[in-house]
Amino acid sequence: MKTFRRPEQGFTLLELLVVLVVLGLLAGIVAPKYFNQLGKSETKVARAQIEGLVKALDIYRLEVGRYPSTEQGLAALVAAPSDEPRWGGPYLQKDVPQDPWGRAYVYRSPGENGDFDLLTLGKDGQPGGDGDNAEVTSWQ
Repeated sequence: MKTFRRPEQGFTLLELLVVLVVLGLLAGIVAPKYFNQLGKSETKVARAQIEGLVKALDIYRLEVGRYPSTEQGLAALVAAPSDEPRWGGPYLQKDVPQDPWGRAYVYRSPGENGDFDLLTLGKDGQPGGDGDNAEVTSWQ
């Protein structure tokens, strides 16, 4: 009687290398698109936060009669400035948020582009730039 030996179960080194190469190619194609979308979502968050801050600033102006000064800054939306008797806030439910990159929003009043300028300098924190590094402003 002849006995048959079953071949060893498992993968060869060549098969494992082929699978790793295929996974590497897929990661090389998908990862840049994923990280590009991540940058776009941070910009969208910045735009949404700026829109919310602009609405709060408009309500502040309606009650106080003017926008907070540059010195008072956005903090005037959550805590009454000492020289504002008509302050009826807080105008934000939470503290003033930082931009999606962890920095404070830039606020100037009077602004160069309107009654006030409200902006974030983007991912790189520098003026100018494009893509993720572009400024997100209240006047665009």
